[in-house]
Amino acid sequence: MHSQIRIYYPYVSPFDPCPPMRVKTYVVPPQLFLGFQPENLAQYSPHKALRRGVLWPALYSPYEGRGDQEGLEDCYE
Repeated sequence: MHSQIRIYYPYVSPFDPCPPMRVKTYVVPPQLFLGFQPENLAQYSPHKALRRGVLWPALYSPYEGRGDQEGLEDCYE
């Protein structure tokens, strides 16, 4: 299984008035790693599938919110 998280290092300008974010991340959707849907792909139970929002564990991608944006509120006031 491939990692869904990618990291990149944006340009940091010396004239940016906000504190620099030297490392940024983004999530690549898991369906990009599957060509065609294989036969007999494992499935969650109906209850767990409704809670996760997807029927197949191979396509599950947890949502992590925007916690990496803490401290930026002061910059835009």
